Amino acid sequence: MAEILEFPTREKQAFAFLEEQLRQMLSAKGADDRLIEHAIASLTDVYAELQRDSDCHFEVRLPEQLSREESLHLQEDIASGIDQLRKTHHDLTLKLAARLVLTELKLFQHERSD
Repeated sequence: MAEILEFPTREKQAFAFLEEQLRQMLSAKGADDRLIEHAIASLTDVYAELQRDSDCHFEVRLPEQLSREESLHLQEDIASGIDQLRKTHHDLTLKLAARLVLTELKLFQHERSD
């Protein structure tokens, strides 16, 4: 089976969607350009940090007595489990990042009003 490559990656598509939604939401709430750009910059920084921290690597030593078929099934199960964990971690981290960005926006607005 051929591997399908997506351009841009799902992560880039998700970030572009998130950025656009944030712009629209802030504009609808009456935010000025300075606040919107601050929010996007903050979101970009947090998202870049998430991407750096989400890279991981490990190895599993398989017993020699496993057949080729058993070994392949085990590798598929491990890969599937890791992918599910990555997705769950990514979703949770995005929610926390959104909270962080909103908190930073409130602080930015508060500091501007002083």
